[in-house]
Amino acid sequence: MLKDILRKKYKDTKEEELVILSQNNDYDALEELIRRTQKNIYSSFYYLNADKENLYDLTQEALLRMAKNIGNLKNPKLFRSWLGHIVSNLFYDEQRKKHKEHINISLENFWGEDEDNKDHGFEICDTKEVPEEKTHSKELSEVIKHQIYALPDHFRIVIILREIQGLSYEEIAKITKTNVNTVKSRISRARIKLQEHLKPYLN
Repeated sequence: MLKDILRKKYKDTKEEELVILSQNNDYDALEELIRRTQKNIYSSFYYLNADKENLYDLTQEALLRMAKNIGNLKNPKLFRSWLGHIVSNLFYDEQRKKHKEHINISLENFWGEDEDNKDHGFEICDTKEVPEEKTHSKELSEVIKHQIYALPDHFRIVIILREIQGLSYEEIAKITKTNVNTVKSRISRARIKLQEHLKPYLN
């Protein structure tokens, strides 16, 4: 009963406040923070990593790193960017292990105009759909995933950080150690490539 009350209490709490509470050893706040972020983290690795067997392990590792190191985050407002660093580092660690180049892609709303602080909210297809819609959505999701794998790594990581993590160009530039113009160029080129390959499926 108490657990349910606490869960309801934190349901409407702002993310920044949850981070601060978590840094002060409020484990219920940390649990809510994990609940809110785990789907986006899983989605990021889903489109970054071709090895399905590692998806849950990578997601759990990212959440573990987040939980263990959240106390080191000096500015709670930068939580999303900090989390993007964790995802990016795990992605490159995984690539180094495999000793081969991974493929990348970008997906912007399929995609319309882009704004620095716009959260596109790209997600894996909803499993609650009716059978025909679910089948089509699953097929499209697989096509998108494989097209993303076909992109160079430096294209794929920026598009995932942008479209799934919802980071700004400036944040992505810091994570990838490039400049904002390079980030914008890579995202734009990745989107063009994706749109070309996805046209037959979106008509």
